[in-house]
Amino acid sequence: MRYRIDTIEPLWWGLFMAGAGVVGMLLPVHIFINGLAIPLGWVPTEAYGPQRMANLVGNPLVRLYLLVLVSLPLFHWAHRFRYFVFDLGIHVARMPIAVLCYGAAIVGTVLAVITLVRL
Repeated sequence: MRYRIDTIEPLWWGLFMAGAGVVGMLLPVHIFINGLAIPLGWVPTEAYGPQRMANLVGNPLVRLYLLVLVSLPLFHWAHRFRYFVFDLGIHVARMPIAVLCYGAAIVGTVLAVITLVRL
């Protein structure tokens, strides 16, 4: 028996869960290292100086990491916000809300790609 999916909803749920993983696992570590450890001097500054960071961002794997760090939480937010609005009882404008939420996440991802390519 063939199974056919007539909706794009599994894609949004997949991006939502991937974003949840990034928000739960990668983002706290990234914030701790770049927001606390480096500014407070817990990590030697020669290891994370401006030139070292510029060289690091030049690496394609680091750019991919930064893209994942920015884009997947955007899709996580979009899915959560869409269903939050739905839970508020706004059922009339279901499709435009979905387009606005996921559209904002797509625009944010495109802007992240453009920024990372220009670095």
